[in-house]
Amino acid sequence: MLETRWRRCAFMLAASALTVPAVAHAAGSTSREAELEARLLRLESEMEAMKADLAQARADKADAGIHAAEVAEAASEKADAATAKVAALEAKPQPEGFRVGSTTVKLGGWIKLVATSSRFSDGEVANNAFGRDFWLPQQIPVGGGHAVREQDFSARQSRFWLNLDTTVAGHSLKGYVETDFETAPGTQGTQRTTNGYNLALRRAYIQVDKWTFGQDWSTFQYTGALPESTDYVGTTEGTVFVRQPVIRYSTKVGDTMTLHVSVENPETATATAGSATLVENGDDRIPDFAARLVWNGKAGELSLAGLARELRIENNGVADSRFGWGVSAAGKLFLDDDKVSDLRFMATYGQGASRYIGANFAPDAVFVGATGKLENVTVASAMVAGRFGIAPGLRANLMGSWQRVHYADALTSAMVGTYNKQAWSLAGNLFWSPIKNVDLGIEVRHGERKLVNGASGSLDRIEFAAKYGF
Repeated sequence: MLETRWRRCAFMLAASALTVPAVAHAAGSTSREAELEARLLRLESEMEAMKADLAQARADKADAGIHAAEVAEAASEKADAATAKVAALEAKPQPEGFRVGSTTVKLGGWIKLVATSSRFSDGEVANNAFGRDFWLPQQIPVGGGHAVREQDFSARQSRFWLNLDTTVAGHSLKGYVETDFETAPGTQGTQRTTNGYNLALRRAYIQVDKWTFGQDWSTFQYTGALPESTDYVGTTEGTVFVRQPVIRYSTKVGDTMTLHVSVENPETATATAGSATLVENGDDRIPDFAARLVWNGKAGELSLAGLARELRIENNGVADSRFGWGVSAAGKLFLDDDKVSDLRFMATYGQGASRYIGANFAPDAVFVGATGKLENVTVASAMVAGRFGIAPGLRANLMGSWQRVHYADALTSAMVGTYNKQAWSLAGNLFWSPIKNVDLGIEVRHGERKLVNGASGSLDRIEFAAKYGF
């Protein structure tokens, strides 16, 4: 607006300048001339004032633009700083658990739903039996019964643990308790109404520096070989799998190796000739002894374990005992730098070690009543599993497992014909984690069981699992 007024005044000034000489020439110095000169001076004064106003307006506009830019830049810097602060807080490890006196207490675990569709080739498995919930080859029906398909849903594999950590006079003191609902004996809920299940103790131990006292995985077992599976175990028949009370000492042997040695709860699980039913005798006099040497490196982990034990039975004053032993080699090898893909394996061989292998697929020994003697049972087993990253949050697992049992030559087919001879299985799954801590998986499995007398049966299963870990 100021620029428009300034242009108008400039035009009038120019017109006046043209008029003044002509008037002066015609009439000389008259009052009209004086009036025009005064008017010209006034116009020049107004024009100078307008120029000043225009210059000030332009300066104010420039200052306003600079100020607005400064304000915008400052706001942007504050927003960037706030974003960086939030990102730093999110990336910073958050303190876990809570304090009770000098002890840090942490609660964790997972909630898991499993839905299975199972086809048993040779008969039906009893409702609520473990073989309906997870892969347990010793419960596969054999002997030519009718094929049966079963559908089961369960949340019994949900798991909860409590971790305690205290430093006392420079000593590390830890406690751990872990439970689930899968294996509890006693009153169970009915599937018709409440589906309530009893809480079962899995592990409960204390650690004082290098010592562990309580119930934990057996030192003979390498848990790192357990595959990622919708199943409770995954490779049952080929895996060392025992939780029991232990007293264990662990120490570093060099920079990359750790040695674990322990005495553990003894229990001889026998079968009597002519009956495949397993019996817990409770007649043991000395603990089982186990040791495991573990190598840890950037490429993975390797484990070599040994077991020594006494097998003993006493019935009506008749007692016998034998030496039992086992060796197991296992490991996990990473296939990529991110440790998403890996190869897991385990191979085990032993005599009188059956309760440690395949969830007690075979007896530790066979008691022959006619002689009052225990006869040897030898087991060989193996498993391998591959985990392969496909895309962020998506991975696949392939696994195979096998066990074969040999009974002493003194045991005739009439004595052990209905005993387990062999089991094997193959399985594959696909897991997807749509968000952190949530896993969705679908798995297919085929497994077979064979007895000494040649009778056999198989399982085909499709299984879905949804798990939230915390």
